[in-house]
Amino acid sequence: MVTASDTAAPILETRDLTISFGGLVAVNGVDLRLARSEVMCIIGPNGAGKSTLFNLISGIYRPTRGQVLFDGQDITGKPVHRIAAIGIARTFQSSRLFNDLTLLDNVLIGMHTRTRSGVLDALLRPGRARAELDAAAERAEAILHGLSPALHARRNTLAGALPQADRRRLEIARALASEPKVIMLDEPSSGMDDRDTDALIGDVRRVMAEKPGLSFLIIEHDMRLVATLPDRVTVIDYGSKIAEGDYADIRVMPRVQEAYLGQRAANA
Repeated sequence: MVTASDTAAPILETRDLTISFGGLVAVNGVDLRLARSEVMCIIGPNGAGKSTLFNLISGIYRPTRGQVLFDGQDITGKPVHRIAAIGIARTFQSSRLFNDLTLLDNVLIGMHTRTRSGVLDALLRPGRARAELDAAAERAEAILHGLSPALHARRNTLAGALPQADRRRLEIARALASEPKVIMLDEPSSGMDDRDTDALIGDVRRVMAEKPGLSFLIIEHDMRLVATLPDRVTVIDYGSKIAEGDYADIRVMPRVQEAYLGQRAANA
């Protein structure tokens, strides 16, 4: 069956993306097409190459072979700050929050690619710099409130005081602050219970409804989220893509069961 993602120009695409570390091929010829407004989950066993794939897309690693295209533009090997500036934001498995800053300040830091005032502006044009900072603060509050009113209520709390689930939400809010076209989330439900995972699913759906055209690429292990949220699921094993499609279809594929899901998932 032909889907919109098959026919429309993708917002993000990888072609034969490959990287080797010495004799180890960590990502091997991966082709992905992420459509506008699409949510795609990438799953696979630990060590399959999922985070390495994210690092290739976001510019942390330079590929041995292949291409990364964003909105039709070849961004292969571009530096991290350039990739962030053109519209790709990401989170990491481990928290990258500034624990000694408030929630609001953490979101403001996420806007650095979209603000113009620097040190000279603060010295020579303090009025313009202050106006930009005030506007950024208003937008940061709106992002926090739109993602989670509970987070917004704690906007002046230090990030280090947050529980794990709220830290994950704050990282998503900071990613949204850069006004991306694609957000890549690396295991966003890590450390969450079922209630928190359900809330995270609701958060992503709410953001999608409020920001038409925004796409999500999500690495995830929690099958509760994988079965519920994405439009498509891609399975990676030993650095290669071994399956792609609806969760209901891929979960019963023998190779997927062998690589990751296990026989019990097929009967769940």
